[in-house]
Amino acid sequence: MYSLRMRADLQAKLERLDPIVVTSFRVLSGLMFVCHGLQKVVGTFGLDHALPIASQYGIGGVIEIVTGTLIALGLFTRAAAFVAAGQMAVAYFQFHVGKTGKILPIQNGGDDTVLYCFWFLVLVVRGGGPWSLDAKRA
Repeated sequence: MYSLRMRADLQAKLERLDPIVVTSFRVLSGLMFVCHGLQKVVGTFGLDHALPIASQYGIGGVIEIVTGTLIALGLFTRAAAFVAAGQMAVAYFQFHVGKTGKILPIQNGGDDTVLYCFWFLVLVVRGGGPWSLDAKRA
């Protein structure tokens, strides 16, 4: 039988893992966001040419590189995540909904865009966490 004591012990162990898991996810998502930016700006990771920096895609790529780097490092995390979440919201409605006319991510291919947007909003609220350059600066 699952006792309340076992439940409390499990909860305490999982709560100790929180900073590790959140930091890992923050770093991973930041680096993945940088890769999306490099794809646009440099023409890597499956894109055979760089997009013009002065275009909306180019500007988006620069934003992804800068904010992704800051998020991965945990430096100015809240501000970087706010900008990145806003960019993902614009990208979702302009490029996924706007081009397909479909609102659901499963129908318009915007699953990753929605997940990035809401994860970055979580970081706006939580900040970089205890294992971040923000924590070191504080």
